Amino acid sequence: MKSVRSKVIAAGLVIGVAGVGAWQLLPEEGRGSGTALRVGTSDVVSSLDPAGAYDAGSWALFSNVYQSLLSIKSGSDTPVPDAASACKFTGAQLTTYQCELRPDLKFSNGRAITAEDVKHSFDRIKAINSDQGPAPLFNTLQSVKAEGRTVTFTLSAPDATFPFKIATGAASIVDKEKYPAKGLRQDGKVDGSGPFTLGAYRAGSSAELKPNPAYRGQSKQPAKTAVTVRYYKDSAQLNQAWTDRQVEVAHRDMPPEVLAGLNPGLKDTKYQASGGTETRSMVFNVRPGSTTAPPAVRQAIAAVIDRSRVAGEIHRGTVTPLYSLVPAGISSHSTPFFDTYPAPNGATAKKLLKDAGITAPVSLTLGVNTRGPNVAEADEIAKQLTATGLFQVKIKAVEQWADFQKAYAAGEFDAYTIGWIADFPDADNFLAPLVGADSSMNNGFSDKAVDALIARTQSFSDRGQAAADFRELQKLVSQHVPMLPIWQKKDYVMSRESVSGAQYLSDGTGVWRLWELNWL
Repeated sequence: MKSVRSKVIAAGLVIGVAGVGAWQLLPEEGRGSGTALRVGTSDVVSSLDPAGAYDAGSWALFSNVYQSLLSIKSGSDTPVPDAASACKFTGAQLTTYQCELRPDLKFSNGRAITAEDVKHSFDRIKAINSDQGPAPLFNTLQSVKAEGRTVTFTLSAPDATFPFKIATGAASIVDKEKYPAKGLRQDGKVDGSGPFTLGAYRAGSSAELKPNPAYRGQSKQPAKTAVTVRYYKDSAQLNQAWTDRQVEVAHRDMPPEVLAGLNPGLKDTKYQASGGTETRSMVFNVRPGSTTAPPAVRQAIAAVIDRSRVAGEIHRGTVTPLYSLVPAGISSHSTPFFDTYPAPNGATAKKLLKDAGITAPVSLTLGVNTRGPNVAEADEIAKQLTATGLFQVKIKAVEQWADFQKAYAAGEFDAYTIGWIADFPDADNFLAPLVGADSSMNNGFSDKAVDALIARTQSFSDRGQAAADFRELQKLVSQHVPMLPIWQKKDYVMSRESVSGAQYLSDGTGVWRLWELNWL
């Protein structure tokens, strides 16, 4: 899933409380039981329609106002029934998947949910095929059939990861009478069946969520209190809201210096740091005409990037250098970029360009969204590249996330930086949607050998059997360099002592559990 973000935690990793404030306080005067709990974030909701959003901010909201057939419980990495009563592959080929819809589900408007609504929800994603939508996630989905309460998915190829995919925000079930079959819903309203109903919504400002008394599901607890999500322009504004006590919970993303300064002695502050596999990469435009289309240019950039300086000077050590698209902590992780480029080396980069007949300096445009420390990070990358004398870098900063998405999809940059928070905890989700056919990165990259390996890894229901192919995939990526991994980080959640359940809010599985929050 793309970040303004983009999130994941590995199998077997559990949330650890990194620190707890030493002061036990009562809720602030005027707040507490019966008052909406305020959650602050600098994530962006790009669309309220699941067919038009493939980013962390949108999916975080979807987790709470929509249901998917499956979901993932806190502390687990295995999909379990939610809107479905049961789901399974039929046959050994992993190409037919069936779910039985629970009989007692209703949308927030009171209409009963049918299997036809489920079919409609998936069909429209493929039909609309929004540039900012999740269609690439369902590249193996061939057709959906609804019979009674049974939904049957036919896949074009074996896909052991399909249960994970239908446990994501992309698979949110929508009302076929309210959501057009061939266009996105435009009225700014939501008809879902999640643990909350959406009240007042102000794009870029706030979302008011009220517990949904009609919610029925096996994988979530009923919401305990009303929640108001407040959206902030950047991490500095989020931090100011936290400092001014305008929010009781802060998540994604506080400034690096704030996260670096967290310690157990902070007054009225609890914090959790879950095993971090949020990643950030530099994506290269490989379309003809881009200066980063020649592989040697991308390889040369990979040869000189100093990840440790980016991690230390820009992110204050709250991130760690990353040498593969698959982060540490995820099964089948390897380090091919370190193996090929163990240390920044200008001489290696110079030789790569010379051998390819490319005259230095190479001019390129680096796109960046202005959220958080992204511009400072881009400045550091540009500084490193320019210092070699091999590159001239022009940074193009775009403030609005939606505008940034449209710009890189249109090929307006030679390269751009972006975060990735995985949709589900499997190595496939760090590779297939990023470098596979019709990738969500919209950078023009395509390679038959990469696609063949991706297809092969998806054919193993025992994911351990795919390890060798995943390692080979990571090696191929380091040779083609359609993307250059830079860092990975932990997932930090800060909360007041008056709040319970914040430790369950986020664990990298792609679910934002606002229903776990409550007043003490």
